[in-house]
Amino acid sequence: MFALDSASADKPKILVVLHQEHSTPGRVGRILQSMGYQLDIRRPRFGCPLPKTMDDHVAAVIFGGPMSANDEDDFVKQEIDWIATPLKANKPYLGICLGAQMMARQLGARVYRHPEQRVEIGYYPIKATEQGEKLCDATFPCHVYQWHSEGFELAPGAVLLAEGEHFPVQAMRYGPNAYGIQFHPDVTYAMICRWSVRADHRLCEPGAQPAHVQRAFWHQYDRAFDGWSHKFIDRWLSQTIA
Repeated sequence: MFALDSASADKPKILVVLHQEHSTPGRVGRILQSMGYQLDIRRPRFGCPLPKTMDDHVAAVIFGGPMSANDEDDFVKQEIDWIATPLKANKPYLGICLGAQMMARQLGARVYRHPEQRVEIGYYPIKATEQGEKLCDATFPCHVYQWHSEGFELAPGAVLLAEGEHFPVQAMRYGPNAYGIQFHPDVTYAMICRWSVRADHRLCEPGAQPAHVQRAFWHQYDRAFDGWSHKFIDRWLSQTIA
């Protein structure tokens, strides 16, 4: 679905970083492709190099994964260091879940586990700040899909966009066009089903929702989440600030 072909050769490229062999950019990837962008997918965990500059890319997205931004693996350190590349080039950067935590680490903020070992796996309420409500023309979703056991602090110089009860920082902006969001606008119904089966052992952790609850909440909350995701991505790539 996300393979490059000759017809897309002249389209502007967005760098996409994924962390598992068969993971995809999900809804975010589909939105970007529908907007006319070519996805240049890299998997540093499996030896794919990251570009030394952003000269050939208009933006970058680092997605989530089962590892931690605190891990000592070379590819984790490499990605955290590399985030300085789009930031220094003033190119749009979007970090989703792990990608947001890596951005926080790059900016000097802490990534941590909940003191009671709680996780957020499923749909959870969040609250937009005043800046978050101004982010785009769609109302900030009140419930978003999550799959994480760690959170991140607000980075120095960043603007808080959304808050949560158990993990206070849910979204932040750094500079004009770098965003870190703890939740998953990329998730699709198929991804929820797949994650819940392949990592069903995670559903026993404190705070996690059973698979059937997650599926029911998708029907309840995804329409609003989808509308916001389209508007947010358009705003992110427009490089404008309210």
